[in-house]
Amino acid sequence: MSDPADVLADLRAEGEELDAVVGESSEEQWRRATPAAGWSVAHQIAHLAWTDRAALLALTDADAFAAEVEKALAAPDRFVDEGAEEGAALPPGELLARWREGRERLDAALRRVPPGERFPWYGPPMSAPAMATARLMETWAHGQDVADALGVVRRPTARLRHVAWIGHRARDYAYLVRGERPPGEPVRVELVSPDGELWAYGPEDAAQRVTGTALDFCLLVTQRAHRDDTALRAEGADAEHWLGIAQAFAGPAGPGRAPKEGAR
Repeated sequence: MSDPADVLADLRAEGEELDAVVGESSEEQWRRATPAAGWSVAHQIAHLAWTDRAALLALTDADAFAAEVEKALAAPDRFVDEGAEEGAALPPGELLARWREGRERLDAALRRVPPGERFPWYGPPMSAPAMATARLMETWAHGQDVADALGVVRRPTARLRHVAWIGHRARDYAYLVRGERPPGEPVRVELVSPDGELWAYGPEDAAQRVTGTALDFCLLVTQRAHRDDTALRAEGADAEHWLGIAQAFAGPAGPGRAPKEGAR
């Protein structure tokens, strides 16, 4: 797990980078469709604002958050979309202000959490560093949807290490959420960072291996790219299967992205 101060600083930077993209967007651009079916740029930002609010509630009012969990359990296929729909219906300026305020309030609350303390979440209880890492992963992933919709090419940064870490750590979850048994054999993941460094996860002598760039791996585990549109390599049957189902996010298995035309 990353140092709390480092991941909180990176979460802030990730939010600011996306803010710089949408902050100057026209109303037409806010309504533009993203690669996520049925979601506009406004839906993407509304979802981030909604999840920030849920995280803040979990940190500050456990009883109120428990009520939100009950709502989610009552409508597991709709509660995320409904939150995005509600925010997306707001005027862009109001939605942007809501998202900015929520980011600031969550940042302040996470910094106040004592070391080692955990708070409730939709899955297992979370520590402040774990929550910040998860929020960074979501901000980056939904930011990719926004960038794709607006034709913006983002420069990958070392902040991807947080996304890659979750992607590797969530390996077993990707199996379980599909009703499959996770393999007992570990996997080694070796990724080339945007700065040319090697990021490695898992035992060095593991027979199951995944290699490639950090960007490709992060795009894959957040289901922002199809396997065929990456240059990731798998050694071993388990590693090969995992790359076909990998997901770094909680919740039901997503449909993923279709391969681009002409992909291998």
